[in-house]
Order: sequence, then structure tokens, then C-alpha cells
Amino acid sequence: MTVAVALDAARTDVRELPDDLAFVDPIPGMASLTRFRLAGIDELGFVFTLRSEDEPGVRLFAASPQAYFPDYAPALSLEVREALGAKDDAGLTMLAIVHPGGDAGPTTVNLLAPLVIDPTTGAALQVVLDGDEWPLRAPLGGDAHAA
Repeated sequence: MTVAVALDAARTDVRELPDDLAFVDPIPGMASLTRFRLAGIDELGFVFTLRSEDEPGVRLFAASPQAYFPDYAPALSLEVREALGAKDDAGLTMLAIVHPGGDAGPTTVNLLAPLVIDPTTGAALQVVLDGDEWPLRAPLGGDAHAA
């Protein structure tokens, strides 16, 4: 099965990702968990859950960063493409981990370390970007564009 991911707020660019993702390296903080099931939370393709297939009680939230931050287009290194087995980065899709807000602060997304997914294989990797252009905790809301 596949999951639709909107790559912009207007949904003019939608990409299908496999619902079974296999991380080539575990997500930092997730020990040895590498198999996750991707599922949409909304029908627009903006927000998702990632549930561990290795440990069913583990769940992360993710969002399409381009839907909320239209200028989000970080360059990916050759090493990332090679790790995912991709020939180029044209088809690679990024999701950003969501940190739910609450009394302590707003809901944020991690734009500094996106999840990069090869839509043809489901291979995935969390990448820490070089530089300081993208924040670790970018607030959703206010200037955010999508729903």
C-alpha cells in the first residue's frame, strides 16, 4: 500500500510513499528500531504517524515540511543518496519529525534533521543537515502555510 504526501500546501505536488519504511540506520534515540509503518493522519497528506513494526508501542509523528515551509529545499549529499541506494535525489521525499506542543510550548517540527525516503524502495534515513539554515524546532502555526 501507499501513503499520499503533499509536497506543497496547495496539494499541486503529491507523492506516493510506501507504507512500510526500512531505515538503513536507526533513527537517533530509537535504539535498534528500523522498521516503521507510515500512515496518514489527515486526508490532505500533511501529517503522519510512524509506528514501529519492531516495538508496536513506539510511535512518532511526522509532517510534510514543504507543506508548512514552502522554501524548505535542503540539498542532499551524495552519501545520503548512496546510503538509500538512489541514483539521484529527484524522487527522494522528506518528512520532518513533529514534537507535539502543550502547556510548555508550541508544536514544532525538526527541519534540521529530516527523514529522507526513497519512494521506490521504502528505504529511509534521518539526515542531519550541514549549516544552521534550518531550525531544530520550527514552530507550526503562525507563519506555517498548511492546514
